Amino acid sequence: MNVASALLDTHMKKIVIASNNAGKLREIARILEPMGFEAMPQGAFGVPECPEPHVTFVENCIAKARHAAAHTGLPALADDSGICVDALNGAPGVYSARYAGEPKSDQRNNQKLIEALQGEANRRAHYYCVMVYVRYADDPTPIIAEGAWHGEIIDAPRGDGGFGYDPYFLIPAFGRTGAELGMEEKNGISHRGQALRALAEKLGKL
Repeated sequence: MNVASALLDTHMKKIVIASNNAGKLREIARILEPMGFEAMPQGAFGVPECPEPHVTFVENCIAKARHAAAHTGLPALADDSGICVDALNGAPGVYSARYAGEPKSDQRNNQKLIEALQGEANRRAHYYCVMVYVRYADDPTPIIAEGAWHGEIIDAPRGDGGFGYDPYFLIPAFGRTGAELGMEEKNGISHRGQALRALAEKLGKL
């Protein structure tokens, strides 16, 4: 039995995605669709934003998945992801979406990151993603998977695709930034694509 068939056998066709990030929702839905899941954003159910007080991606992710499941009564998939820069001791990390404060702004986040790296020779960075699937809010055995996408930060943006830090995130092996990749190509190598495929494999073994 392949992974897609195994997922269909769970009879959980509808799944709520614990996010209101439009770019993230598009990427997740695109990957989930061939697996037989109808991905529904939590905003469609009026689910409020979940507090994210933790300092690790996995703790925040579990909290978000339980929060969405509790409000909707559906299985929930949460993702917590961000970019970690070596020269900044892993920052922005879990604060990636709000690196420059409220309201959230990709433009201001990127500007702050580039300013923080001025004069820094080490530009290594990686996107990190953890995904958590819960069958119900108090699921005692959440399914957890992760992925990492390595690259480096450049000073000038390139490309008009993707979102977040993608225009400044160069993948040396490709000679392109995350924003210069097509969606299918990005999903094939990104931190989120890796994490979701790993999650699917785990679900398929249940």
